[in-house]
Amino acid sequence: MIEPYENALDAIPGSHPYPRTSRYHDAEIGVHTQPDGTEVRYTRRRLLPPLPDAEDTVPHTVSSGERPDHLGQRYVGDPGQWWQIADANPVLDPGELTAEPGREIRIPLPGGFHG
Repeated sequence: MIEPYENALDAIPGSHPYPRTSRYHDAEIGVHTQPDGTEVRYTRRRLLPPLPDAEDTVPHTVSSGERPDHLGQRYVGDPGQWWQIADANPVLDPGELTAEPGREIRIPLPGGFHG
């Protein structure tokens, strides 16, 4: 659950372009100055965190028809948080998480892994 004051901070122009629940919230914001002096803000590349230790995750066997957003809803309580599960598994495309029924993936425990 997002605290009300967090929403207020997110609404302040220039505080950060991404909400606290976004995987880009902690990404560094860069500023590029164009030849005419115009400054353009951009999000620097987000590097994946190190994979979590086994004791910071639980296994999940993918079922037919599951999607990353289903896993986000089931384990994090928010379908938009699928990226936390993707960060805990070595996949480039989130669709890879659930593309193969029977595959075992790692689900980060609350507070155990911060992607």
